[in-house]
Amino acid sequence: MGSFSIWHWLIVLIIIMLVCGTKKLRNIGSDLGGAVKGFKQGIKDGAAEGESKPSDSESKPARTIDVEAKEKS
Repeated sequence: MGSFSIWHWLIVLIIIMLVCGTKKLRNIGSDLGGAVKGFKQGIKDGAAEGESKPSDSESKPARTIDVEAKEKS
């Protein structure tokens, strides 16, 4: 895929762990996981809300027009 081997990525990961610390990385991971869960829940709620709402034609009240027809003489 890329020009980097697995060893390059492991070295980069070790350097990031030394700079940031494992606790900060764990917090970032849990925050990211919570954000993804919240996003999925929002999508589910939006889809369920869209299904339960009536369409525009159903939500408008019916209008009755009262007219009287006369024959043309």
